[in-house]
Amino acid sequence: MALQTRAELLAFIQRRPHMARLYAEVSRLLGDDPGHDLGHLERVAVWAVRLGDSSVDPCEAVAAALLHDTVNVPKDSPERAKASELCAAAARPILAGLGAFDEDAIERIAQAIVDHSFSRGAVPSSPLGDALQDADRLEALGAIGVARTFSTGARMGASYFHGADPWAQRRDRDDRAFTVDHFFAKLLRIAPTLRTAAGRAEAGRRAEWMKTFLIQLGQELGTPLPNGMPGFER
Repeated sequence: MALQTRAELLAFIQRRPHMARLYAEVSRLLGDDPGHDLGHLERVAVWAVRLGDSSVDPCEAVAAALLHDTVNVPKDSPERAKASELCAAAARPILAGLGAFDEDAIERIAQAIVDHSFSRGAVPSSPLGDALQDADRLEALGAIGVARTFSTGARMGASYFHGADPWAQRRDRDDRAFTVDHFFAKLLRIAPTLRTAAGRAEAGRRAEWMKTFLIQLGQELGTPLPNGMPGFER
C-alpha cells in the first residue's frame, strides 16, 4: 500500500474505526510545539507507510507514527534521551484500549517507537522500526527541516546565528546558542544514516536543498559560506 498525501492518510484512518479513535486520542494529547504537532505526526505517518517493506502492516506504521511523540521532552532537557521510552510506555495502554492490535503488534509498535530516537542512538530491530526512524529523520531535512530547526531554536532561546562569525570560523560551534550551527553539527550528517534506500534518496534530496538555503543565507549576510564546511565535503 502507498500513501502519498495527507488526504490519502486521513481517508485511510477514517475508514478504520480503531484508527480514527487513535487519531482523536493523539490529537487530544498533543502540546503546543509546532515542531511536534499533528502535522508532523501525519507527515511521519505517510512516510512510514511509504518506506515500510512488504512485511510492515500499514496500520502499525500509522499507529507508530501517530504515537511516537506523545510525550514531548524538550530538546534541551537532561531527560531528552528517555523521550522515546516514555512515548512507548504511553503508547502501550492506548493501543491495548483500541482492541484491534494483538500483543505482538503492540510490542512491535512500542519497540519501533523506542528505537526511532536520534538522541538515543538506537539501531531499529525491525522493518517497522527502520521505516519509522527514517520517516521521522526526514522531518529534520529540507524546507520542513529548516522551519522546524528555527522553531525549535527559538523555543530554546537560541539566536538564529552568530552575528560576527555565523559560520564558526573563529569560535567553537554551539548549536544551543546559535541555530545555524545545528545544520553543521547534526542536520547535514543525517542523510547517510537512514536505514532504507528510499529514505536515503529522499534525505539526500532534502539535504541538498538545505545546502542551497545556507548558501543563500551567506549571500544575504554578506558573509559567503566558506569552502569545506561540514556536510559540504565531496
